[in-house]
Amino acid sequence: MREAGIPDAQGAPEQRKRKGERQMADKSSSNAYWAANIRLITISLVIWFIASYGLGILFRPMLAGIKIGGTDLGFWFAQQGSILVFLVLIFVYAARMNKLDREHGVEE
Repeated sequence: MREAGIPDAQGAPEQRKRKGERQMADKSSSNAYWAANIRLITISLVIWFIASYGLGILFRPMLAGIKIGGTDLGFWFAQQGSILVFLVLIFVYAARMNKLDREHGVEE
């Protein structure tokens, strides 16, 4: 038996309740979180593939007539454009994951 005001080994009931509020409530919430997470990762990888491999290599002949910075658009994407897309992708991914974490109650 514990004395009043001294928490047991698992903490006071209020502390356990607050800790439980931060965790995902049930399996469906967990599944929804991971489905949204995988969808975000898939979209990011598709954008990454199109920007690097697609525009820089596969579609380069079609982009040869478009000039940007003194060179054709396909070469520009292969050398610099894909890097800029990757940087934007990193910040967008971080912002979307933070929002997703807050929506599902698993933020840091």
